[in-house]
Amino acid sequence: MQKSTSGFLGIDWDDLRYFLAVARTQTISAAAKRLEVDHTTVARRVRELENSLRTVLFEKSRSRGFVLTAEGLRLLCHADRIESEVQLASEQFIGGADLLSGHVRIGSTEGFGSFFLAPQLARFAAAHPEISIDLLPVPHFVSLSKREADIAILLERPERGQYVQTKLCDYALRLYGTTEYLRDHPVSSNMQDLRRHKYLNYVTDLAFSPELLYLDRTIPDATANLSTTSIVAQYHAALQGKALAILPCFIAEADPRLSAVFPDELVITRRFWLCCREDLRNLRRISALWDFLRETAELNRPFLLGESPVMKFQSF
Repeated sequence: MQKSTSGFLGIDWDDLRYFLAVARTQTISAAAKRLEVDHTTVARRVRELENSLRTVLFEKSRSRGFVLTAEGLRLLCHADRIESEVQLASEQFIGGADLLSGHVRIGSTEGFGSFFLAPQLARFAAAHPEISIDLLPVPHFVSLSKREADIAILLERPERGQYVQTKLCDYALRLYGTTEYLRDHPVSSNMQDLRRHKYLNYVTDLAFSPELLYLDRTIPDATANLSTTSIVAQYHAALQGKALAILPCFIAEADPRLSAVFPDELVITRRFWLCCREDLRNLRRISALWDFLRETAELNRPFLLGESPVMKFQSF
């Protein structure tokens, strides 16, 4: 296929696949692994694309890898749209009406992804073996615009961007301590005395969302002598019985080693937002997982709000 040197019309779609992989991973080796080809093939195809367009699409940075130039960013917008249309066409014409298949990457906050989504998605994946799922439970925001994920579960609703979004669920957090801690450091009936206890907390200046900074708002003057960027780390540290921690109920309520302190008075309610890019929303595998996540969250509303210690699962 002859490639145009004056625009995007004559570009080989296969070259765009290599371009997109490098743009998203920022390294040739990672792109090669994702595409299951040799790294020299990736480098060659990107070089051929640059030659056909008579432009430079990437700049090599020692610290950041392959960084898109202004022309690369311009091409990325087109390539993203083309990829989505190709995927949608494939579903409609290559048996997609009869079988859920393909790859989906889901980004989530670390605690929700590890303690709730992982067991739920294990069952979904078993019921739909033709769908390949990547779950990214990470203590930072996942970028939909950079295609770090196809679906994201966020603490904050995106204010701009071409996204489809909906409220996924409310969830509750409480103050927890182990039986040993509460035995050795009794909690009085006066909530004002809570400031005398030791706490686990987030590293304030590294918290990726202000929604996570609930300790200072809940217990003014609370002292934390161990802080971390990870809610999973706080959970494991709390189990050592040396400090109290504010934890999501979907992590702590099911663990008999932890007990809630002032469970009726100290309840913090937050919410998760379910988001994906507009151009991906109609893909059948995206729709199937989108509906599954919403139905599963509704099924587990009491569990997520700390009203029940039992997680429920859908039947397939």
